[in-house]
Amino acid sequence: MTPVDLNHLCDHNGFLTRREDWNKDVAQSLAKAEGIALSEPHWEIIALLQTFYTRYGDSPANRALVAFIKEQLGPEKGSSLYLMKLFPGSPARVGSRIAGLPKPKNCL
Repeated sequence: MTPVDLNHLCDHNGFLTRREDWNKDVAQSLAKAEGIALSEPHWEIIALLQTFYTRYGDSPANRALVAFIKEQLGPEKGSSLYLMKLFPGSPARVGSRIAGLPKPKNCL
């Protein structure tokens, strides 16, 4: 991983200002800022977050994220508990940030 200076890429909430700046090194740096070491399960959810955004034009709220993951990967991974282990705090907000997506509209 090549460390990325996020100061010029992110807004005051830590979200990328331009989606096209996202790549795996940026994701690793965003995750590190959250105290998360990305593993294969993280990347699986990140890819689905990006799919959700492409399909619906918005970052998902937590409930929509859980439902989408459940639909795509089944009930074992499509649960709040599973997603909270990967992206503590707010899986939709934290996951969207790392995936290079905008802040979900209903997140504080």
